[in-house]
Amino acid sequence: MVVLFALFSLFQGQAQNEVKTGKNTSPVFAISSNILYDATTSMNLGMEWKVANRFTLKLPVTYNPWTFNDNKKFKFILVQPELRWWLCEPFSGHFFGLHAHYASFNVGGVGFNRMKPYRYEGYLYGAGISYGYQIYLAPRWNLELNIGGGFVHVDYDKYNCEKCGDLLGHGKKNYFTPTQAGISLIYILK
Repeated sequence: MVVLFALFSLFQGQAQNEVKTGKNTSPVFAISSNILYDATTSMNLGMEWKVANRFTLKLPVTYNPWTFNDNKKFKFILVQPELRWWLCEPFSGHFFGLHAHYASFNVGGVGFNRMKPYRYEGYLYGAGISYGYQIYLAPRWNLELNIGGGFVHVDYDKYNCEKCGDLLGHGKKNYFTPTQAGISLIYILK
């Protein structure tokens, strides 16, 4: 992700020219990476657009394709669009959000003792609310802290072992649970 951010830094010269010529430079687009997800080897990239005076729309995608030793896996793809309302202006200070989420997963050999000998394959969806704060770091760079919670519906098949087991059953669960947590590095494109 850092390489991607560095490539976008090349556009900074163009933005400096806009400041010199007096063009409007209020932020309208940003990209981000959640450092907490990076720490779990989950690749992620978020794009955020200003859609009104104090509203933005964020579209983050998180992907984890890895299979670990002994066929342990925590594979998933997660999409979590969010409409954000900023108390002052977009990309600065406090915001509240309303998000939806959808994920497809294949998890086996990980988790607590009760889960560890099985593999679960399925999908989840739901919605929630969030709160966050963006901190100015440098021109074009912010740090974002956010947390959210909401409803999740999980629909899954349960298998006997991580790799090759027989289908043991089908399950559905509904939860009210944390749905977001983030410490994200933000790069603002004007």
